Amino acid sequence: MDKPVTGDIHGLSAGEAFQTFSRSNVAMVLTNPKLDDNPIVYVNDAFVRLTGYSREMAIGRNCRFLQGEGTDPDDIAKVRRIVSEHREGAVDVLNYRADGATFINHLFITPIVNARDKVEYFLGIQINAGDQTSVHLPPGADKIMREIQHRVKNHLSMIVGMIRLQARESTAADEYRDLSRRVESLQLLYEELTQIGTGDDAQEIQLGSYLSRVANAIGHIDGRAGVRMNIIADAITMPVDSATRVGLILSEVLTNAMQHAFEGRDKGLVEVRLSALSDGGARVSVSDDGVGIPHGVKWPETNSLGGRIVLGLVDGLNATFDVTKGASGTVVTLDVPAPSDA
Repeated sequence: MDKPVTGDIHGLSAGEAFQTFSRSNVAMVLTNPKLDDNPIVYVNDAFVRLTGYSREMAIGRNCRFLQGEGTDPDDIAKVRRIVSEHREGAVDVLNYRADGATFINHLFITPIVNARDKVEYFLGIQINAGDQTSVHLPPGADKIMREIQHRVKNHLSMIVGMIRLQARESTAADEYRDLSRRVESLQLLYEELTQIGTGDDAQEIQLGSYLSRVANAIGHIDGRAGVRMNIIADAITMPVDSATRVGLILSEVLTNAMQHAFEGRDKGLVEVRLSALSDGGARVSVSDDGVGIPHGVKWPETNSLGGRIVLGLVDGLNATFDVTKGASGTVVTLDVPAPSDA
């Protein structure tokens, strides 16, 4: 992963610049060039706020729907060249909101490739740079946005591997739903980074805060009426790359619990606990009081999609992962070694 920008950039520290691009301003879009007309397959909340278009109105359409009669054809041509040449690039393009108002979209485009260097998705990061007569970007904006772009790109490349596995075994609806969930877990990570703003080095994150947000998001998206979730977390910092994997593992485990642990039950409890280990590592445990793992079933295993995803992430952390049947329900334990050992 590229090292975060450090030091002063035209008077702004990197921490201050990350804070400038808060979650209310940084819109993110993924498009799929393997589908006809390279349609949008994911947008985040910031895109909805920026453009006024809901997810339902945006997904399935080419990004050109944001253009209008005032959009410069030369800028449109630049975007098309970047995409056709499968390269990174930035363009200031006049776009239209759902209410017809215009804004300058400071657009960063980058391809997300698989292990064979084939483009799987295009990532677009969008900044509202003002109206059609002026551009108002903070000092050092391009450098900071390119750092965010590269960080997102590297993490999305990991998710692309998950999606490639899933595409062989699921419907398009399943693929896009789970793509959205996994990208949202990254979005929460970047929101945590924008909250740091206290120093020039954004290489570590408060793990408890991040995992709490991931757990609450899964509870909101996949939760069931009557199923409670408790979250208990020690104060632990972790490198961003490791925290990314831990957050994705937690997302997979909680989604699996919400889908299977309480079949036939109206009530239940899921508890997420983050504990600091004496050797400097971290332990994440997820326990539920559900029906438990059926006799003869093991998870994770390589013959299931979720199992392969979790095992791959665990291997990337050099961690240990254990699933046991509790007195009531299931207990999942992830032990992550100290950074110096990972």
